[in-house]
Amino acid sequence: MTDSVRSLGSVGAEISRTAVQLFHEYTGRGPTQARTTINGDLVIIVLGSTLLKAEQSLIQAGDGDTVREMRRKFQDVMRGDLTDVVEKETGRKVIAFMSDNHMDPDIACEVFILEPDATGGAMDGTTDWAMDGAGPSVDGAPSMDGAGPSEEASA
Repeated sequence: MTDSVRSLGSVGAEISRTAVQLFHEYTGRGPTQARTTINGDLVIIVLGSTLLKAEQSLIQAGDGDTVREMRRKFQDVMRGDLTDVVEKETGRKVIAFMSDNHMDPDIACEVFILEPDATGGAMDGTTDWAMDGAGPSVDGAPSMDGAGPSEEASA
């Protein structure tokens, strides 16, 4: 591997590090755990221990819906900065962003779908999925076109 080509591990580590920093900037406290997984056109950041003490108190009082709503608002505001990080580190355009939080255990995920690259290949060597709904399945589930499970590509 040349100096100009970074490993997926180093790209993922930088995305995780920067996402933690962004959460800290926006909320005053960053998650204590972060892991980024890159697979084809998919980038997933899983964050652990994200909740503020005030949010934990609301959850204990039975008001998790308020915390979820507030976290969604944070994620909407952070969307641009998180997307910028993923685009910078992967060198690919983000075409979709989804985010959600789970209260117990305290886990959040940020999901990014990347635009297929010009060669039709993905960062890890898997085949890109089609945008017309006829793409491969996830984890052996039927594909969107109803043709049944797809074969898994290995890197």
